[in-house]
Amino acid sequence: MLRGSATVKLIDIIAGARPNFMKIAPIIRALEARKAAGGLLRYRLVHTGQHYDARMSGNFFEQLEIPEPDVNLEVGSGTQAEQTAAIMTRYERLLMEARSDLCLVVGDVNSTMACAISARKLCVPVAHVEAGIRSGDWTMPEEINRVLTDAITNWFFTTSEEANQNLRRAGVGDERIFFVGNTMIDTLLVNLPRLRAPAFWDELQLQAGEYFVVTLHRPANVDECDGFARLLAAVASGTRGLPVVFPVHPRTAKSLRELGGVPESIRLVDAQPYLEFNWLVKHAKAVITDSGGITEETTVLGVPCLTLRESTERPETVTVGTNELVGSDPAAVGNALDRLFADKWKRGGIPDRWDGRAGERIVGELEQLLFQGRNVAAKLG
Repeated sequence: MLRGSATVKLIDIIAGARPNFMKIAPIIRALEARKAAGGLLRYRLVHTGQHYDARMSGNFFEQLEIPEPDVNLEVGSGTQAEQTAAIMTRYERLLMEARSDLCLVVGDVNSTMACAISARKLCVPVAHVEAGIRSGDWTMPEEINRVLTDAITNWFFTTSEEANQNLRRAGVGDERIFFVGNTMIDTLLVNLPRLRAPAFWDELQLQAGEYFVVTLHRPANVDECDGFARLLAAVASGTRGLPVVFPVHPRTAKSLRELGGVPESIRLVDAQPYLEFNWLVKHAKAVITDSGGITEETTVLGVPCLTLRESTERPETVTVGTNELVGSDPAAVGNALDRLFADKWKRGGIPDRWDGRAGERIVGELEQLLFQGRNVAAKLG
């Protein structure tokens, strides 16, 4: 019915992995608000199934108040190439059966790149939310996904001026770059009143400001057992006996089983739902992570963050926020924690336009682009 109207435009919103759901929720909320006000944008939520574990995706729909997907491609696990190929094949089939007017992808996971490629090969325009971020680290699959997605994207929605500059250096014109802010922060701000303690809060006798949160899943940190063990030992030593809550990512679980044990102060728990996880972050003394997205949340919450990587695709969390790049040398981890306990950590601020309105800005720009006839796709050939 929607596709039969000459005035309605249909957007595919692609989600496949846990971070995607946080990023699409504000866009869906803004689209629903515009529809209620008489707007003509409609959306089809496409879940690729890249994260198929309910702990990693399923309960996010309920917690973030996202509707159930219109389509689930159910690709499941596999190697990088196997998963990417399955997503491309199945999304191509969907577009051939029921074409959309725009493919909107978010972030930098395999689903982002795969759906962008399939859409562009069928001449469906692509918009990329969180475009232009770069770590410069080509050992990260996400960096390859970012660069390839942006190479074929029509419209770029960015989170920072640094991202804008990266795109300009790659030859993207300002007319295709839209500095809208950070939808991940939209989701955080709207859910702050709903955050809740996890079930193990009392069992572990946690107290606000008297524990740490750790998340580690990058191959460089967790795949080699001896190095992983030394890193955990440095964390346990540097946190001075305070509890260290470690929600375990599925890919990290295998390495932890091979270790056979962790220091006593490190408390392993299941991967947490959104509301519980961010309760932990909000009340922690500090967060130790190798994730990119969590550094954005700690920045807005004012929580010190130690990133165990040599580079970051979110430099504003370092230059403006509470994040510091510590690297994965155990000695460096200990030194950083010493500064934290000495109250020498920077206070940080909040980057420009991380104000909870990115989703509204994106939908406003999409209405202009799709209904004002800017034919960027034709310019790209």
